[in-house]
Amino acid sequence: MSRVVVVGSGIAGLTAALRAHDLGHDVTVVTKAALADGSTRYAQGGVAAAVFPDDSVEAHVADTLRAGAGLNVREAVEVLCTDGPERVRELIARGAAFDRDGDALARGREAAHSTSRVLHAGGDATGAELERTLVAALREARIPVLEGAFLRDVVVRDGRAAGVVLRTGGGTATVEADAVVLATGGWGRLYAHTTNPAVATGDGVAAAWRAGAALADLEFTQFHPTALAGDHGGTAFLISEAVRGEGAVLRNRAGERFMLDLHPDAELAPRDVVARGIAIEMAAQGGEPVLLDATALGSDLLARRFPTIDAACRAAGYDWGRHPVPVTPAAHYAMGGVATDTEGRTTVPGLFAVGEVACTGAHGANRLASNSLLEGLVFAHRAAGVVDEPWPAPPGWVTEAAVVVDADPSPAATPSLPFDRARLGALMWEAAGLHRDGARLAAAAEELAAVRDPEPGEDADLLTLARLVVRAALAREESRGAHFRSDAPLPAEGAPAHTVLLPRPVPLPSSTRIEVPAAC
Repeated sequence: MSRVVVVGSGIAGLTAALRAHDLGHDVTVVTKAALADGSTRYAQGGVAAAVFPDDSVEAHVADTLRAGAGLNVREAVEVLCTDGPERVRELIARGAAFDRDGDALARGREAAHSTSRVLHAGGDATGAELERTLVAALREARIPVLEGAFLRDVVVRDGRAAGVVLRTGGGTATVEADAVVLATGGWGRLYAHTTNPAVATGDGVAAAWRAGAALADLEFTQFHPTALAGDHGGTAFLISEAVRGEGAVLRNRAGERFMLDLHPDAELAPRDVVARGIAIEMAAQGGEPVLLDATALGSDLLARRFPTIDAACRAAGYDWGRHPVPVTPAAHYAMGGVATDTEGRTTVPGLFAVGEVACTGAHGANRLASNSLLEGLVFAHRAAGVVDEPWPAPPGWVTEAAVVVDADPSPAATPSLPFDRARLGALMWEAAGLHRDGARLAAAAEELAAVRDPEPGEDADLLTLARLVVRAALAREESRGAHFRSDAPLPAEGAPAHTVLLPRPVPLPSSTRIEVPAAC
């Protein structure tokens, strides 16, 4: 039996914790906020899985590869799509209440899918239902949980992960472990406009970097095309792609459907295509948002199928069943992260990464809609199954088909600028957002190098990630999927499949030991 500490309590962290517990390991879950906080509960669209008789794993694989713009790791895609149906059935067995169409599971269609295969719950509250299901299972299993515990660092001893350093209400402390599973999500808060909650500050990626783990493909940030325009308390309210899957269309200020001229699939083109199309149209109309027109669906259907979105639109003063609503793109999901194999193993023995914090290569340059919850289920389940097995060499996609970037984030010169999170978000949105170019990226790198490092915490992690993302974006001198450079607008023949960043481990701070509670 191994001691396993899981950092993060979304779908990936809870799945890993439950699976490891079922296998007899001594498991502790650590989360920096409350147990049910995080991105999972905000997921609207659903879970993509080939569970219907007119669908197939092969078709799901093909759609995922097509959306990924040729950079997917095929082995990871095949694992994702093959294991997915069984993981979904396990969720149902745990009590997840997916929506039904009579006796059968209901399903929707989203962009870049060749068929309707997206299972949903509560109309547009899939993430909340899955989080509820997994939290209930965790409590029933009496797995210990440490809430309000910020991940300061991963302890590395004799070249192997040996626990985590935490910042708690009582100071700095350590939890010893034989295996550490990072499930801390992404870093949407790096950008001025994001659909991510406040906790999405990339702490797991930054901690893995400091521990000596390789990172990959950080240049690929997915910008969701349709967030409700306006100030919504710091988080852009997402309007699910499933709305367009049901028939909603995008219009410019003149009422024209501009996506018809940009892609054969129009509003159901891959997310990167739709997001850039919206950005171009907004620029042409002086920055004014475009309009999502769902009026053809009718108020009754919208309220029944999308109750969460319906309530949010009405709260913002929009009757979207009668009038189009203004939308803009926003940072949504990180395709890159801590480089792993298909069992979640990083390049540091004993250290696993699962869910959005990880980069398995399954998403390539652009994630297929509704593959994110599936990713958390599949790879977390697999990681928990090998926590006490011998550590293999890093996967070939990390060591062979990649350009390696020396990405030590330490400033080259004496830093002189104070850290300002608002300025950081604006800089990243302007220089490393939907449209990039070498000159703006280089200027951003210079400015970031001049910023003084803040005290360890979320701000320090965001600054580290900003420097790394910009370096990765500079290294990829082509446009591919979610990474678009106006100075290199086309894919480059012979370009490396992956951008791998190698760290320089730093000493950890001193810490004290804490006792883990017996149950959550």
